[in-house]
Amino acid sequence: MNQNFDILIVGGGAAGFFTAINIVEKNPSLKVAILERGSEVLNKVRISGGGRCNVTHACFEPNELVKFYPRGEKELRGPFHQFCSGDTVEWFEKHGVELKIEADGRMFPVSNSSQTIIDCFQEATKKLGIAVLTNQSVHSVFKKDALWKVETQSETYLSEKLILATGSNPKVWEMLQNFGHVVVSPVPSLFTFNIKDPRIAALPGVSAQVSVKVRDTKLESSGPLLITHWGMSGPAILKLSAWGARILHEKNYQFSVAINWLNDIDTDDAEKILKELKLENAKKAVSKKSPFELTNRLWESLVMASGIDSETKWADLSKIQLQNLSNQLTNGLFQVNGKSTFKEEFVTAGGIDLKEINFKTMESKLHENLYFAGEIVNIDAVTGGYNFQNAWTSGFIVANSI
Repeated sequence: MNQNFDILIVGGGAAGFFTAINIVEKNPSLKVAILERGSEVLNKVRISGGGRCNVTHACFEPNELVKFYPRGEKELRGPFHQFCSGDTVEWFEKHGVELKIEADGRMFPVSNSSQTIIDCFQEATKKLGIAVLTNQSVHSVFKKDALWKVETQSETYLSEKLILATGSNPKVWEMLQNFGHVVVSPVPSLFTFNIKDPRIAALPGVSAQVSVKVRDTKLESSGPLLITHWGMSGPAILKLSAWGARILHEKNYQFSVAINWLNDIDTDDAEKILKELKLENAKKAVSKKSPFELTNRLWESLVMASGIDSETKWADLSKIQLQNLSNQLTNGLFQVNGKSTFKEEFVTAGGIDLKEINFKTMESKLHENLYFAGEIVNIDAVTGGYNFQNAWTSGFIVANSI
């Protein structure tokens, strides 16, 4: 027997819940259901931000916020003028969740627990009478007269409007391709670099403010870099992985990066600084103390890699050794062999082609009463709460247009 709803939302994640709550708050008479394929809902919210849920970012200007989206920058400008980070803060406060800003701009619930966000969503859906139906893996979707018909392994649902908020779900993308939608093939977006190199092998946990370039491409970024047991991570690397998602995929994650450990000091200037240090510190051992904003351990490793032993005094440095050291500091080449997922969070570049969506309503341009929210579309962002902000904004716009 068919179950009838005014609106069906496929996907029991952040975008699905946020959309449903906003729809019913604007129009309490609507009968809305969320279909979730698993036995639990909001799993990605639970693990996000190390279990704290990085709800959004304290970037409150739409034109600035869009710059954190490698795919979707142009398309999100209008939506962010409708619902931006400040609106997110206000929405959660209205629903009893206070957010706080950390030093790097990321925003978390004051409780420091993602469970706070999950409880907020679940209490709201219960209060508003939104049906949350688990273990409902969608097998087929088609249009029957003016209604959408959604079949799961155990039920058949009919609704006037259908909202897909399934994130990166190949099965749903395949269904949409059967509907004539173009799906940009997914590739990993946020990942760390696997690097085995003696210069960093003993330095897990060491960080530095750097600039990084991928050799033979135009890809470059700057920011904190973190040395890990498997290679390199941190914002500078994650930004590169996001903006270079497709290029690095084409390279099969085999490429080399040039690291400037001095960030904005070039090789020539570095050599001049080292020559001055040679005069000032003539009788001191080069390796003992870092003269730059680098940890002593990292400095010592780069000194050794330049062919300078641990007892060598500044006064005894040859011209070649000075050049080697300035190169290691500003243009150190590291070979990347593969990638690792960033924490438990897996973000992909890919999804429904942006040209096929009306960003004033988040409705399909091909099919009336079919809407999209969250990462199902070809939009993704760097780490820092931006992917969730896309979920809130798109969910709000879907609710508004409905």
